[in-house]
Amino acid sequence: MKVKRGATNASFKVLANNSNSQINIHIPYGGVYPVLAKREHAKNLPIVLEASLKQAKLDKKETPVDAIAVTYGPGLEMCLWEGITFAKDLAEKWSAGRRNAVPIIPVNHMEGHVLSVFGKDKGSFKIPKIKTPAISLLVSGGHTQLVLMKKWMDYEIIGKTLDDAVGEAFDKVARMLDLPYPGGPQISKLAEKLRAKEKPIFAGSLSPRARGALPLSSPACETPRKDCFSFALPRPMLHSKNFDFSFAGLKTAVLYLIRDFLKQNKQHTNKLEFVRMFPEVASKIALEFENAATECLVYKTKKAMEKYGAKTLIVAGGVAANKYLRKKIKKITGKKIKLFVPTQELSGDNSLMIGIAGYLNYIKNKKKVPKPESIKATGNLKL
Repeated sequence: MKVKRGATNASFKVLANNSNSQINIHIPYGGVYPVLAKREHAKNLPIVLEASLKQAKLDKKETPVDAIAVTYGPGLEMCLWEGITFAKDLAEKWSAGRRNAVPIIPVNHMEGHVLSVFGKDKGSFKIPKIKTPAISLLVSGGHTQLVLMKKWMDYEIIGKTLDDAVGEAFDKVARMLDLPYPGGPQISKLAEKLRAKEKPIFAGSLSPRARGALPLSSPACETPRKDCFSFALPRPMLHSKNFDFSFAGLKTAVLYLIRDFLKQNKQHTNKLEFVRMFPEVASKIALEFENAATECLVYKTKKAMEKYGAKTLIVAGGVAANKYLRKKIKKITGKKIKLFVPTQELSGDNSLMIGIAGYLNYIKNKKKVPKPESIKATGNLKL
């Protein structure tokens, strides 16, 4: 990226934006396999860099950049180290013969997601002036957080998941239904198809202590049948007095629901090929799971905005790509609260958001740029 200097009105131009997805490699494992991820990082980083420098027409320059931004946490430390080591090697190489060394700016991955909402995957963009206080809902496979910004780039976590992240819950429920990885988009596809023709079940009034799926009577069915299976999933911690989340119980409720359904239909199998065996029931489970998870996220976000008088709402992270979540979030912002969400291309992990965060942190802390040797991977880094 090329940046026109400025702390509050920085203008960015994307010179190159390339990636090399590992999704196909991890599909057989139903999730990220750490050792493979580390290996692929080591293999792909030089390839992606070479392609990007060539696209940006910087490949002929001895020192193609003025600064390097790198993620140092949170995440899988073995993968973080690959990026950090690569950045250090580049900085050393590109600093040779220069009066001033090329600085490395360590970036918090979650801050990158917060700032991703202002970016574009190509062309130019600016960071607008943000009205505070602002609330950020960060939702991904590894994190579910509500973050308060009383002032720009000053973060306070006011709510978090006590167990599974919402993206992790999506993936695990998808595996229960025998849907391919990554599971979130697959759950949403099933839910979206059914939502248009079936009135969803809302269980917001259920007791917050409810642990399992609740079967509901269906007037169209005199006897239980797989084609009229009806139920409501719990909304864990929906009415708790804080802004924390819990998705482990919701995930477990789906597990018990599937188990009981198979028992009811006298199905015994070690491999739940659920979508093939019971496509309608699988769609209903996907729909109600997405409804339940979304309701928990939206309800707590609305309460947080009300308590802190939010003027801005940011929703970011991989799960922010979910169309149903976006639709429900828009309904709670109204006209007085400015809503920012990333483009679909920048919802997931990407280097562009790290570049944005790196530059803004550099401008903010010019005199405190760390020495390369002090930058270390921190898997449990807090925002």
